[in-house]
Amino acid sequence: MSTAVTLNAAKERYEITVDGTVAGFTEAYPRGAVVLFPHTEISPGFEGHGLATQLIQAALDDVRARGLKIRATCPFVLAFLDKHPDYEDLLA
Repeated sequence: MSTAVTLNAAKERYEITVDGTVAGFTEAYPRGAVVLFPHTEISPGFEGHGLATQLIQAALDDVRARGLKIRATCPFVLAFLDKHPDYEDLLA
């Protein structure tokens, strides 16, 4: 299983693909120097494989690389942040 995470700027979201098929996304709305993360969704056929964790980690790594901050209301992103305090520096 080959996965990749990319920013789809036109749809304001990061997408995770599995073998070339979009398996899920996390909405990412840029607002100046802050990116809002309100919702994450993994398609039913792809649930239970840790894809959401891969997706969020890659998205947050990209936000960090671009020198931006985040504001998260998505329960999954908030849970990820609770488990990974090394990303707390991204909080706006």
